[in-house]
Amino acid sequence: MAGLPHIPGPENLRPFTPASLAAIEQRMAEAEALRIKRQQVEMPEEEEVKPSSDLEAGKNLPLIYGDPPVELIGTPLEDLDPFYKDKKTFIVLNKGKSIFRFSATPALYMLGPFNPIRRGAIKVLIHSYP
Repeated sequence: MAGLPHIPGPENLRPFTPASLAAIEQRMAEAEALRIKRQQVEMPEEEEVKPSSDLEAGKNLPLIYGDPPVELIGTPLEDLDPFYKDKKTFIVLNKGKSIFRFSATPALYMLGPFNPIRRGAIKVLIHSYP
């Protein structure tokens, strides 16, 4: 019996934590190992996943995700787009529910994604003018 299709909602919005970053790095390592194995065994390539056009940076969060909880506005969240599941990225939503996508690699080679200075700069960047 086939299960019901997964319907996205506000429960899919999860904070970006060090555990999230570790999970992304694990998926990246697994993808690299699979790529190397395919080269050695000559396995067929998987169909390449493309970024979702409704989850692009700068666009508003689709209505299917509902209203995000107030405590998640302005905080780093795990990326919703399956294309970015094995890339070091996270998203931040502003009050207007616009999506901002950032790299989780260290900024200026020293400010990681959890650094308070970087988080403050992100809050200033996404702030919507009155």
